Amino acid sequence: FFFLCYCFPELPSPSLNSKTNAVMRGQNISLICSIQYQSLQITYLLFRHDKCLRTQDGKNEPVIFNLSISEAHDLGPYKCKVQVPNCSVTKYSHEFNFIFVDPVITPVLDVNVIKVETDRHLILRCISFNGSLPINYTFFEKDTAISPAISKDIREPAEFNLTKRNTGGREEYRCKAKNKLPDHAKYSQPVFINPSTGGGSCPFCLQLLLPGLLLVLIVIISILTFWILPKYKATMRDQAPRNYGNTPTEIGIYANICETQAVTLFLVFCPGTGHSQEIHYATPMFQEVAPGHPCNDCKTESIYSEPIRR
Repeated sequence: FFFLCYCFPELPSPSLNSKTNAVMRGQNISLICSIQYQSLQITYLLFRHDKCLRTQDGKNEPVIFNLSISEAHDLGPYKCKVQVPNCSVTKYSHEFNFIFVDPVITPVLDVNVIKVETDRHLILRCISFNGSLPINYTFFEKDTAISPAISKDIREPAEFNLTKRNTGGREEYRCKAKNKLPDHAKYSQPVFINPSTGGGSCPFCLQLLLPGLLLVLIVIISILTFWILPKYKATMRDQAPRNYGNTPTEIGIYANICETQAVTLFLVFCPGTGHSQEIHYATPMFQEVAPGHPCNDCKTESIYSEPIRR
């Protein structure tokens, strides 16, 4: 017993590591505790703060502790303790902490051609509107990277300028967004540049045009509501039948050329009386005579329609 403790008085400190310290909520992760003297029979203990979470014996290989990170207190700090059985020699590793990281979403690529002659002068902009910062952006022509990783610590587009010979062919560009989460890189939709137009799609331009189009639509609706609709209502009022009250109205008096006879037409309208009413229409008949010749045998005729009862 005393010989064993004497042989290993300088037990080295263990190492505690993980594939990454950036995790999402609810993610399962592994912590690896290892020591240089792998031939020893050693007991490994995993601590979070001062609480012992797991104990495992190991020999000739590192020990893996599997964890689930869901809450803030699960982020750490973690420490690994090693001790030799039947001996008081113990050593602790350095502390290890996790951090919560939100994954990036699919980035948006904007390609503008500012000059098209024998060369193409392109401005490529890429941004992911969600995801923990910093975010690294890389630009691609088809599947070939054409830029180094451009890191952004604030939410703004990464920009890359490109000048190349105009080959006359169709070109395809993409960009990649990646933060500290190792397996959650996202690629944008491809943007194609045709030689005939010399330009690509412009998602940023579309986002700026949409509010303007909405404003124009609101103005058109306002014009229809406050100008055309009142005119339409006024037209309908002019076409509506007029109510002349309960007083009979004399429409007019007409006389034929005969001095001794006249025909008078009356239209009587008495609403609101509650009784049946009659409306007679008189159609006068006229006879033409030569000027200066009296008409002594003129006959005046009137034709009455059938009475209308309401």
